[in-house]
Amino acid sequence: MQDSHTSETTQKSIEATIVSGILSAKIRPGTRLGENQLAALFGVSRTRVREAMMRLETRGIVHVSPRRGWFVVEPSAEDAIAVYEARRVVEAGLLRGMRVLTDEGSKALDAHLADERNAMAAGDRQRLTYLMGDFHIRIAELSGNAIIVDILRDLTARTILISMLYQSEFHAAQSHEGHCRIFEAMRAGDFVRAAALSVEHLDEVEMGLDLTARPDPLSDLRNSLSLPPKTVLSAFQQSDPKTTTSKEQ
Repeated sequence: MQDSHTSETTQKSIEATIVSGILSAKIRPGTRLGENQLAALFGVSRTRVREAMMRLETRGIVHVSPRRGWFVVEPSAEDAIAVYEARRVVEAGLLRGMRVLTDEGSKALDAHLADERNAMAAGDRQRLTYLMGDFHIRIAELSGNAIIVDILRDLTARTILISMLYQSEFHAAQSHEGHCRIFEAMRAGDFVRAAALSVEHLDEVEMGLDLTARPDPLSDLRNSLSLPPKTVLSAFQQSDPKTTTSKEQ
């Protein structure tokens, strides 16, 4: 029987694994998280899984649907606006409060930016997605404030879910350049400028979203069948009389 410490560790492991999957764009918005499957994967009871899910729900990462189970959230356009506003407040405030970038911190960020360049050169979008979000979390870690790190990790995870729903194009080079400008300001000791650049960077990313878009309920099935959008649309038009044109009638 698990003691309380082991139970808490297991719950945190489940939470961390799911958040990590979102940060690396492996887990998409709307993904169902079955209690039985997670219990089997982690070797724990459904009660432990449910406790972890409830914690993730309070963090805005998952939600429960009556009689259907747990699902990764699908942020609305209003959620997206709120998340980016929260990130601007948190990240700009964090940078304005910093006083020095240590040599160790500078080397860590420099290495991270090199990883971004390598991932871009390799065309590895999934790794790039993770690195682009992790850059901001790394800055938070340099502050030494664990609460801010946790807050920013959750906001970043929600940002990635937003991008998967509303970002039509992936502007990796633009994001990388924004990160480089923030780093250069930090390295120069100008944290007020770094804060302003972080807001400018988040503004650019948010402006790249199409918040009028609607999530495609058939995206997972379409990808599984390797069908282009027009093929699926044609199938619906042929099978659903409501979608036929007046000429066909």
